[in-house]
Amino acid sequence: MKISKKIATVLLTVFFTVLASAQEKQPLSPSASSTGEINGANINITYSSPSVRGREIWGGLVPYGKVWRAGANAPTMFAVDKDITVEGKKLPAGKYSFYVIPEKDNFTIIFGKDRSMQASKYDSAQDQLRVTVKPKQSAAKTESLKYSINANNVTLSWDNLDIPISIK
Repeated sequence: MKISKKIATVLLTVFFTVLASAQEKQPLSPSASSTGEINGANINITYSSPSVRGREIWGGLVPYGKVWRAGANAPTMFAVDKDITVEGKKLPAGKYSFYVIPEKDNFTIIFGKDRSMQASKYDSAQDQLRVTVKPKQSAAKTESLKYSINANNVTLSWDNLDIPISIK
């Protein structure tokens, strides 16, 4: 009988240990990526995807007039294997950090030469390209930030806005 109690105790301990480790907390801003092709150029965007969670996003969590890393935890990375034009301006093939400066009516999109995922400070001396785009009201609220690679644009969608960036 004592052996049965010991075996039962060991089995229960193992069961609860496995159960506890299986229920590890998911990160608030999980890693995500979007991959697609526009006019023969392969594009890959790697980012952390924060959620709205009832917060004011534009002009609140992401303040107007300040550089934002276009995701959470680390700068968003934008990689393209061929030269493209972004809003009519040439962007050479390569891997770039991706930043946004939101304003009420226009958003500045920045492709930076600093490709370090650990970069915590934006440095304008590292800009490869800057363009300005107009945000659009989204058809439905997007709870978790996402990037979509479409036929002729990349769109950042979060909360109540879609930010389309024309690419050829």
